[in-house]
Amino acid sequence: MRIVAGVDGCPRGWVAAVWGPGGVEWRVTPLSFAALLDALGDAEVVAADVPIGLAPSGHRACDVAARERLAAAGASRSSVFLMPPRPVLEAPSHADACRVGTDLGGKGISVQTWYVKDRVLDATDHADARTYEAHPELSFLRLAGAALPPKKTAAGLGARIAVLGPALAAGSTPVDVAALLATAPRPARADDALDALACAWTARRILDGTAEHLGDAVARIAV
Repeated sequence: MRIVAGVDGCPRGWVAAVWGPGGVEWRVTPLSFAALLDALGDAEVVAADVPIGLAPSGHRACDVAARERLAAAGASRSSVFLMPPRPVLEAPSHADACRVGTDLGGKGISVQTWYVKDRVLDATDHADARTYEAHPELSFLRLAGAALPPKKTAAGLGARIAVLGPALAAGSTPVDVAALLATAPRPARADDALDALACAWTARRILDGTAEHLGDAVARIAV
């Protein structure tokens, strides 16, 4: 089995689920996206839950398509940020970013998005040819064939674990995802690790040529 990796942000860095012949192993790296990719040098495809590619103005087509896909299935579309244009993220302060967004004909930027702007700019500027943007909720929607309960609930966590078990199996025996989550290294949280596993499944689909890609030349989200 060829090696792929799924990546999600975690406190103070990134957590990666590296999926290869021996199953899944975890890696945690600091915030630098370049350092993350160096640590994943053996992965042929890296699917990361972070925006990669920013529009000069307006909303990214992939974000709009992702929200529509989730809404049509009855899932919360709010899990997909409408990522502001690059000039908004490059503003020196949150207040300046809101002004730039308004000047470009859009809106201000939420505080939540402002706090992740450095990660987004870093990923966009350092992503290489094997790096793709993914979104865990779209991956889980594809896996389950229907919207799942919110991931912060016990029902949502259990449903995600259940669909990932068969999906990550190399043979006919499902993977014990709960046990796998128990080995995820700190500071990654359970939901960070779960999302990284979903992205690893999408990375496998990209490598196999079965993934769908939402968006345009500016940015695409693999599903």
